[in-house]
Amino acid sequence: MKKRFSIPMIVTLFFVAFIGGTQVNHLISGDNIYEQISKFKDVLSYAEKYYVEDVDTQKLTENAITGMLADLDPHSVYIKPQQMQRVTEDFQGRFEGIGVEFALVNDTITVVQPIGGGPSASLGIMSNDKIVKIDGKSSIGFNTEQVMKGLKGPKGTKVSVSIARTGIKELLEFEIVRDVIPLYSVSVSTMLNDNVGYIDVTRFAETTSKEMVAALQKLKSQGMKRLVLDLRQNPGGYLDQAVKMSDLFLDSDTKGNPRKVVYTISRRPEFNEEYFASTNNSEYENMPLIILLSNGSASASEIVSGAIQDWDRGLIVGETSFGKGLVQKQFPLSDGSALRLTISRYYTPSGRLIQRSYENKEKYQEEAFTRNEEEGENIEHKESAADSGRPKFKTAKGRVILGGGGITPDYIVKPGNITKYAVQLNRRNMFYEFITGYLTRNGEQIKNKYKSDFQSFNKDFTIDDVLLNEFIAFSKEKKIDFVEDDFKKDKDYIQARLKAYIARNYWNNEGWYSVLLGIDGQVKKAITLFPEAEKFARLN
Repeated sequence: MKKRFSIPMIVTLFFVAFIGGTQVNHLISGDNIYEQISKFKDVLSYAEKYYVEDVDTQKLTENAITGMLADLDPHSVYIKPQQMQRVTEDFQGRFEGIGVEFALVNDTITVVQPIGGGPSASLGIMSNDKIVKIDGKSSIGFNTEQVMKGLKGPKGTKVSVSIARTGIKELLEFEIVRDVIPLYSVSVSTMLNDNVGYIDVTRFAETTSKEMVAALQKLKSQGMKRLVLDLRQNPGGYLDQAVKMSDLFLDSDTKGNPRKVVYTISRRPEFNEEYFASTNNSEYENMPLIILLSNGSASASEIVSGAIQDWDRGLIVGETSFGKGLVQKQFPLSDGSALRLTISRYYTPSGRLIQRSYENKEKYQEEAFTRNEEEGENIEHKESAADSGRPKFKTAKGRVILGGGGITPDYIVKPGNITKYAVQLNRRNMFYEFITGYLTRNGEQIKNKYKSDFQSFNKDFTIDDVLLNEFIAFSKEKKIDFVEDDFKKDKDYIQARLKAYIARNYWNNEGWYSVLLGIDGQVKKAITLFPEAEKFARLN
């Protein structure tokens, strides 16, 4: 060996092998991350030193990050530092402030409703109160950002407000101690009739499962034997909350094993996960269930509805959901900003990929809202021309369902469209502005007549033609042209909307939703489908 390989030769061979190895590695990984970082640093440095004008390097960096992520998927995003607080509040289900929902009416901050349990409600601040001063300074003409800056603040801090209230000449002065204000996921839980309960869930935040259990218990005490769960326009949120919600309705399989709710597949095996319902019995496992979906229902909403559909546990009614089945992990950055990066994909228990194709990113958002779905029974999910090529899967009982993105309902029911005239009334906030003035004149009379009895109000109070004509005249004064044919088509909608704003003034969200649900075509159809849903529940 010593004769065949001298020490200099061995050193030479080692050096050649090392250099060759690094070059091979360079060739294999030509997209070397350190080289790219160095390239970006050089470009940023040249721009900062030599560009013809002063440059904002933070802005350039943020734009570069945004551009880089645009080359990935639609849900990998950069969150600026100033946006992080709002994002955190939304998912944690709480913020700190005085606890009111407000609208800007004629340049004046008008209380839509105080949030129950918050500091404003406890002090007696009421719907339709007008906040005209904040800390002694006029707030007339404030924009939304100025209102938020004036009223929000850390728990324990104080803010004084001056309020103008109908029927009282002098301003009412309040000193409010800010507190933690809950942002509820369950916007309303109410009975649609003697035995059908209705729960609307707007997002999946930290407190969603607790709110859901409380709502179910409340409705069951009121006689609920069937449930309509409304996930329309619910954009999703925390995965664990979707699993817990599904668990309320899924029992164990015939062998006593827990049922799978969802699973993820990633490029990195450590991110592959499976999520199961527990084997603990729930009193809602055999309750007939219908879930409402819209084209804006996404992510966690699709996890719940996908699991319910795959296990034939209940019926899905409405429109095909958005198709957002990408899992993001949030990485905090040094300046308080964050990177939310897609790390895996969601699949329903039957193996359906929830994520819709995003090959055409320019039309990705639009496509979800422009599907041409044919209304009607879709129990067997028959493939239409529009569905050509979509993969087929089977539910627990052998029904054919379609994959390829989103959850397609068992009964497709469209929400119906309102005319351009009604759209204009909504966009210009005419309903709320008109009712605000109406209540200024007639609020005490309504309050004295119905007191706290919403059922009597809902049954007896009507928006008559006299009031409708006043509303039309009011809208005309606000430069909205009256379109008689459109008005006739949407008369029921306009009447219900006006009545709902009055109801919300006294009975908050329960009054608002209860009035509007009376003209909700998807809800009405869902109620008629409970015999089919009951069959599913019995066979489960």
